[in-house]
Amino acid sequence: MSASRAQTTIAGLLEAGAERVLRDSNPWWRGERQFGIPPIRRWAFEPTHKGLTRGLAPVTVLRGPRQVGKTTLVNQIIDHLLDQGIAPQRIFRVQFDDIPALQRLSSPVLDLAAWYADHVLGCSINAAAQRHGGPIYLLLDEVQNLNDWATQVKHLVDLQPIRAVVTGSSALRIEAGRDSLAGRLSTIEMGPLLLREVGELRGIGQLPAYLPFNGLGPMKEKRFWEDLRTFGQTHRAFRDEAFARFSERGAYPLAHARPDASWDEVAAQLIDTVVRRAIKHDLRVGERGRRRDEPLLEEVFRLSCRYVGQTPSQAIYLDEVRRALNANIGWQRVLAYLKFLDAALLVRLIEPLELRLKRRKGSPKLILSDHALRAAWLQEVVPLEPAALEAAPHLSDIAGRLAESVAGQLFKSHNHLAVAYFPERGSEPEVDFVLTVGEQRIPVEIKYRRRIDHTDTRGLRAFMEKSVYNAPFGVLVTQLDEPATDDPRIVSIPLSSLLLMR
Repeated sequence: MSASRAQTTIAGLLEAGAERVLRDSNPWWRGERQFGIPPIRRWAFEPTHKGLTRGLAPVTVLRGPRQVGKTTLVNQIIDHLLDQGIAPQRIFRVQFDDIPALQRLSSPVLDLAAWYADHVLGCSINAAAQRHGGPIYLLLDEVQNLNDWATQVKHLVDLQPIRAVVTGSSALRIEAGRDSLAGRLSTIEMGPLLLREVGELRGIGQLPAYLPFNGLGPMKEKRFWEDLRTFGQTHRAFRDEAFARFSERGAYPLAHARPDASWDEVAAQLIDTVVRRAIKHDLRVGERGRRRDEPLLEEVFRLSCRYVGQTPSQAIYLDEVRRALNANIGWQRVLAYLKFLDAALLVRLIEPLELRLKRRKGSPKLILSDHALRAAWLQEVVPLEPAALEAAPHLSDIAGRLAESVAGQLFKSHNHLAVAYFPERGSEPEVDFVLTVGEQRIPVEIKYRRRIDHTDTRGLRAFMEKSVYNAPFGVLVTQLDEPATDDPRIVSIPLSSLLLMR
């Protein structure tokens, strides 16, 4: 698209005030710096910054649910680029949530790039890169609701010296752009806070990452899990205090940025800015402009909270949905809405293990991105911290389900780690999770209670004893540090130490 055509297309929008918003979103163009940049950087800062400045792919996609800090991370990267001496005019940020009218443009990314070249650079992007001796940095925040965004970004990075970071809250819509950007993008998924980030944000201290970013290879060694257990014991004071804070409020940054705020205030914010924002905004419109059923989305999310860590049958879903909405809704529609919530990264669906290209029958296991979402939505706070849980023993069963969800979210947060569960079949008992690294499998069982007996490891032992599954050892996730089994093939580790893995 030519510059003159872009100006004609975007002219009315800019006259309506969008240009002021664009310029206010890029204050460095007028010699100003951003105000109030948080000093604490999330783990994704380094890989995202590296991807933007010197990654193999010209486009880095940073995806994650709303309110996990994607926009803050982008702002921190911009601040860091300016600290490094990058010319301010080489940095162009667009926050699409701030200018909804941009969605009415047929080619908003290309139109904005043309406007930026004409009105900020005063020359073509190619000429500006030659003048400054480096590429233009394009940062597109919450881009998933734009039609055809990936094709437009591909056009820019293919023909001009541009490196880009794209953020989005919908895995479904972000992944839809993968084919258009094949070979041109790398993906980083950022969920709620890691346990060590909770500790840092709450002023408890700092811990290094135990497992390097994308470093799955060490997981295949039993020694890795034994050393992780020791790592947790070595840093017991930090671990236990951070885990207590995580137990109370979950892992969304907004829950810890203001520790003086009451839980009721935090819960209201989580519902409004995380759950309802995703349901009303990111999932509202589907393919070909079809509007999705908002009450059904909310009901399916409620069921995901109620049956967290479990694999409810189709009959359970249909019975509860039909009773709640007084409507005859079929399974395929319920399943589609579960997948929409998974795409919004609020719910994670764990599928049955696939063996020899055959998937065992079973419903998906329900995992939440954070247990605090359940506490807020159902108005039921269930502690995970051992001392608090001991004072409320009637909550032990649901705490065990939440512990399974917490572990599942941790495993799903690893790029390229295959995570499944092993459903019960005949004489073979269920296994909560099966991690696959290369050709090796690692069975993981969650037994979140103080006392463990021999029967609690039955699933792990049965799985390991079948040579075809290629599982030389297993992992038992418990509540406390004390060894939970004398089987030398099984590594027992408390949930709080497991969460220090990343």
